[in-house]
Amino acid sequence: MREKCGIFAAVTENAAKKAYYALISLQHRGQESAGISAWRHRIKTVAGRGLVSEVFRNGELAKLRSNLAIAHVRYSTSGSLTETQPLEVSCCGKRLALAHNGTLTNFLPLRRHYERLGVRFSHSIDSELLGVSFLWHLQETGDEFEAMREVFNEVKGAYSVAFLFDGKILVARDPVGFRPLSYGIGEGHYFASEDSALRLFVNESNEGKIRDVKPGEVFLVDGDGVESRVLAKETHRHCVFEYIYFARPDSTIDGVNVYTARVRMGHELAKESPADGDVVIAVPDSGRAAALGFSQESGIPYSEGLIKNRYIGRTFITPGQFYRELKVKLKLSPVRDVIEGRRVVLVDDSIVRGTTMRRIVSMLKKAGAEEVHVRIASPPIRYPCYMGVDIPTRHELIAAFGSVDRVRASIGADSLAYLSVEGLKKAVGRRDLCTACLTGEYPEWAFRF
Repeated sequence: MREKCGIFAAVTENAAKKAYYALISLQHRGQESAGISAWRHRIKTVAGRGLVSEVFRNGELAKLRSNLAIAHVRYSTSGSLTETQPLEVSCCGKRLALAHNGTLTNFLPLRRHYERLGVRFSHSIDSELLGVSFLWHLQETGDEFEAMREVFNEVKGAYSVAFLFDGKILVARDPVGFRPLSYGIGEGHYFASEDSALRLFVNESNEGKIRDVKPGEVFLVDGDGVESRVLAKETHRHCVFEYIYFARPDSTIDGVNVYTARVRMGHELAKESPADGDVVIAVPDSGRAAALGFSQESGIPYSEGLIKNRYIGRTFITPGQFYRELKVKLKLSPVRDVIEGRRVVLVDDSIVRGTTMRRIVSMLKKAGAEEVHVRIASPPIRYPCYMGVDIPTRHELIAAFGSVDRVRASIGADSLAYLSVEGLKKAVGRRDLCTACLTGEYPEWAFRF
């Protein structure tokens, strides 16, 4: 399971510089590339492969002095790895830059439709289609909101998106609201995939305000002010994995604090699947909040039994079994005094292929654990995602075709239990979630071609 993407947009003084700091705050959502586009009589984009600090380390921000900027960190789920964002798109005699979080489910048939109309695409990435669709309908309607209404009608899938063009920024969230998007107003107007990035610039205790962008809502911001309209509304199906894993714990998404939801997942997991253990430990950092919740509900003490090495770089190469196992040992180290001679309850957010969990269980037993009971704070992942989460193909998912006991045997645990779908919804406190990767029930709107 990989992160998706993060977007940011701002109309404010020193917008590009603020975008840089916002991208650092959103770095967890994508580490493959980063970029910023600014407007100063035309679009100027600086983007490249690598972390934010690597892309913007040689004075590139000085080239982007502007009061309008959009920005992006990417983990690719479609297109070439070399196609960084913001992406510049041309159509109908106009040009824009865009930053997109999500995946378009009808990308190929809609692209062919526009190619038949004479549009020449420059990129393989699905995000380009959003820009083409918007510019095509803007030419037809002459109105940004009406153009976006037509985009909603024809483009399906997941998209929180920001466009930069003609001294304006347009920001929209798809009618289902798959991907998160927040709006903040303080000394300027700000948009980000997570509100934790907005708090860098918006002081809510001093008349600033932060709220979620509604599904189907469109904002148009320029030097004269901001206007927003809700142009389309389908049944909300927010991605459940934002709460389970992707979002930062200090973010609040659609009114639900992520950290609180994860702690409650641990509580529900302990109620549904108690374990006979002496100590609860987490797989850091993803399982920590749920492990605390499990400990609080079960009464089994929590301790830090695995220490994470934060200095193993993202480019660490793992060719072959020896080096893959070495990487796990370098990234995670067991605390023998916590583990030895004890029955360990090991809590994590999810199991995908099972290879990492198998190595962790083995590591704990080699460190002297008498028993290892694995508890997972989400249901089994059994289906791929088509809405912007990079889930492996179904045959690679360890839980796709086998029983829980088969997974338990594969990872070498003494027991294994997952949180139920109902327990997950109860913990999040919302029922309008997209759980397609867990249940195989895909939201109908995203596939209504």
